[in-house]
Amino acid sequence: MQLNAPLDMHLHLRDGEMLENIAKSSAHTFSGAIIMPNLVPPVSTKDEVIAYKKRIIKAIGHEKFTPYMTLFFKPSYDKAFLESVRDEIMAIKLYPAGITTNSEGGVSGFDVEELRPALSAMSDLNIPLCVHGETNGFVMDREAEFVSIYEKLASAFPKLKIIMEHITTKESVAALEKHKNLYATITIHHLLITLDDVAGGMLQPHLFCKPIAKRPEDREALLQVALQAHPKVMFGSDSAPHPKHAKEACGCAAGVFTAPIALQLLAELFEKHNALDKLQAFISTNAQHIYKLTPLAKKVTLEKKPFKVPAEYNGVVSMYAGEEIAYSIKEITYG
Repeated sequence: MQLNAPLDMHLHLRDGEMLENIAKSSAHTFSGAIIMPNLVPPVSTKDEVIAYKKRIIKAIGHEKFTPYMTLFFKPSYDKAFLESVRDEIMAIKLYPAGITTNSEGGVSGFDVEELRPALSAMSDLNIPLCVHGETNGFVMDREAEFVSIYEKLASAFPKLKIIMEHITTKESVAALEKHKNLYATITIHHLLITLDDVAGGMLQPHLFCKPIAKRPEDREALLQVALQAHPKVMFGSDSAPHPKHAKEACGCAAGVFTAPIALQLLAELFEKHNALDKLQAFISTNAQHIYKLTPLAKKVTLEKKPFKVPAEYNGVVSMYAGEEIAYSIKEITYG
């Protein structure tokens, strides 16, 4: 089967040595990706956006791939600043403070009036707001609790396009139908696993992520909208690499690395559910409509041929490392 211009609408590439080691894993098979800004320090100025994009382009070498850049949201952003950086970014990413990797500088409160200047300016300039939607409550309830904040923001800024990132609950799925300006990304790992896979037997550190995998009924809600390629959902891997020693350790780092095998796993999953005809929309077409973008022309041909996932990719352990998956990448062409 062939996928045209596959897009990853939520990707972590990190920086420095990690960027050099793993950037090609995404750039090889994807046409482009929305790049997360939660570096240390976070990407929050125009110069930092431009410099980070240059580092990404250098790291991918000869691969043809478009990094769609983002800023780390700050309530202090004003319209003049956002106008100056508008052409360098695709979206702005909002993190609740301290809720996930490198998010300490995020938003500590969601008072609409405090956020109004920045969000109103974003709305006027048609800059989408991507949100990591979790509270600091009980870990299994954090995303469901955040839905009320999504709804408050969607009501207060009805022209602002709000992307609920890496949704994991049936409550988030239901919110899609309540507000015209709410959209969502869904990962491959949240379509495949539940909390039982992470911690039901021996702890599986390479499946630990934030938001954590939830209940079977939540996965079923995600599958329902993904497999029908609901027009308000799109693929975002949230592929989040950490060194092996940081995952297989006390204080395991949160993140699942799927970049090298995401397309193969999606093809296998959609075939299993007799929905291969919907995969193109989920992997690219919906994102093009939501973000109003025209991706690099890139065709990825997959074949149903077993592929053994390597034990490591340059020191990073991926999902299903050492296991065999059903699909392989056969060919990549351009134009």
